[in-house]
Amino acid sequence: MKLHRRKFLHLAAGAAAVAVAPRIALALDYPTRPVRVIAGYAAGGGPDIVARLMSEWLSERFRQQFIVENRTGAGTNLATEAVVTALPDGYTLLEVTASNAFNATLYDNLSFDFIRDIAPVGSISRTPFVMEVNPSLPVKTVPEFIVYAKANPGKINMASNGIGSAGHVAGELFEMMTGVDMVHVPYRGSYLPDLLGGQTQVTFSPIPTSIEQIRAGKLRALAVTTAARVEALADIPTVGEFVPGYEASGWLGFGAPKNTPAEIIDKLNQEINAGLADPKMKARLTDLGSIAFAGSPADFGKLIADETEKWGKVIRAGNIKPD
Repeated sequence: MKLHRRKFLHLAAGAAAVAVAPRIALALDYPTRPVRVIAGYAAGGGPDIVARLMSEWLSERFRQQFIVENRTGAGTNLATEAVVTALPDGYTLLEVTASNAFNATLYDNLSFDFIRDIAPVGSISRTPFVMEVNPSLPVKTVPEFIVYAKANPGKINMASNGIGSAGHVAGELFEMMTGVDMVHVPYRGSYLPDLLGGQTQVTFSPIPTSIEQIRAGKLRALAVTTAARVEALADIPTVGEFVPGYEASGWLGFGAPKNTPAEIIDKLNQEINAGLADPKMKARLTDLGSIAFAGSPADFGKLIADETEKWGKVIRAGNIKPD
């Protein structure tokens, strides 16, 4: 028997409404129990502090606990895998960072595809980096550094938090764009003692890590790595003012397993953005050396895709392999 077209469309619309209704109801009730935020960094570090700051805000807004769970290892891949395999119900979120963009190229045999398997919820912050040197190095500007480095190839040691870290790839990008040759020295612990002691000469460091040493004159800031100047170091130029097109920074946001209902993602995104508009939240992020960075899930998804492509080229060109 053939159904009349109008009747068929009416039935199809009704079926779709029935399918959507539970999702809308789920979003309206969400959350009804505590939510886990899985972080791939150790407790007490900058990314962990930002994740906890936003989790506290969400706990107050939703009247349910958002609990940060630190799951370190494999360059944040263990934390990511835990969220990829979690139920897509909004009760397990991932602290997403620039490391996720690096790892897509850095690691050959991941059990997941980050862009496919994690749904972007919302960006939270950007963290500017600063190109800084030991004051014994006879340079005071980026152009002077480039001239000196080219005259002394392979004699400048560049410190970072490890192979494939944000500071490492930021330095690799600088090398690619300027033609200088530096020796990368990865550290598992803090590189600051050796940088202060002159065993290493330069680093691309998150501003909060060394701003006090810069202010005390123990390190010399040559430039910040973001596209625009940074309030915390207002007198310091950007690398891009001397190397057109150069930009590097850390960033952080929340993600969820793929197939998490869009209604839940939108609800979370709305509250994250409300937090980032709050003056107290903005001030706390500024104190941490970060910048509030609000946007839609689509905006965050585009950032992740763009950064994955950008840093993938750098990692491949530099033949960077995880240690």
